[in-house]
Amino acid sequence: MEDYIAAHIDPEDDYLYRLWRATNIHLLAGRMASGHLQGRVLRMLVRMIRPRNILEVGTFSGYSAISMAQGLDDGGMVYTFEIDEELEDFTRPWIEGSPVADKIRFFIGDALTEAPRLGVTFDMAFLDGDKRTYVDAYEMALRIVRPGGFILADNTLWDGHVVDDSYDHDPQTLGIRRFNDHVAADDRVEKVILPLRDGLTLIHILS
Repeated sequence: MEDYIAAHIDPEDDYLYRLWRATNIHLLAGRMASGHLQGRVLRMLVRMIRPRNILEVGTFSGYSAISMAQGLDDGGMVYTFEIDEELEDFTRPWIEGSPVADKIRFFIGDALTEAPRLGVTFDMAFLDGDKRTYVDAYEMALRIVRPGGFILADNTLWDGHVVDDSYDHDPQTLGIRRFNDHVAADDRVEKVILPLRDGLTLIHILS
């Protein structure tokens, strides 16, 4: 089915294909990169929402940041934060060498503390960092994403672990469960979980 889907959507461009291969060759847990299908979904959502400023929490190898930047109008910007400084030597050259480098600002640091200090009002946020702090990242994003804006959260089904009792003591799984429960009970937003890869939650901040 994955092959069928890939054959019936816009193809992965050469730069992102090379980045995907390099990610899986040189980094541990290469599957953490968004990849072809999710990258195209993110790009399409950016085209639909038409944000001027996007916040990304968790850059990893830069695949999702580049995908979102490809969907931006002129003047738009992705501000992406990666807390793991050991990734910088891999990720920064890929971002700075991309055709959309002028639409991405890449930071090494903790988005939870550093993003609010930018003084930027965001139209959209993409959460894809430490699952243990997803609730904190969500609440931070709510403070700096404008009313009517959107928050996307990745990995919210966590390969089915959210409904698997054998993961009841796994901190990452518990973080995702807390986040899902928190968002489900939040009447400040409307939300839907898409079963894309291991879950993508779309959240609309009510005006």
